[in-house]
Amino acid sequence: MRHTSYRRELKPRARLLRRDPTPAERKLWYEFLSSHHEKFTRQKPIGNYIVDFYCAQKRLVIEVDGDSHFSDHGQHHDAKRTQALGSDGIRVLRFTNAEVAEQFEAVCERIEEALNFSRTSEKT
Repeated sequence: MRHTSYRRELKPRARLLRRDPTPAERKLWYEFLSSHHEKFTRQKPIGNYIVDFYCAQKRLVIEVDGDSHFSDHGQHHDAKRTQALGSDGIRVLRFTNAEVAEQFEAVCERIEEALNFSRTSEKT
């Protein structure tokens, strides 16, 4: 497994974010990711960013986006962040708060598909 570097000054902020998750982050963590057979971490500093959830084994980030992500600035920042993570071989899955709240099973299925895709591509 490859080590991911990060800016040390992000660690205190990541700790604060772990202590105060959004309702959608809390639901996804406690009802699915925390007990998943693949290990996920919450609010993980990677490079210049703090990602919502990270599976290091599969190099998969899961982001749960609130309203601020829908502005032009938010979308630009998200695209830049996804590109930066992608250049390090990390895939990003994005879901809205509403998707997690209203389509939870579908969100979980998409995460499973992404994890299974990782397993398949590791074998080839």
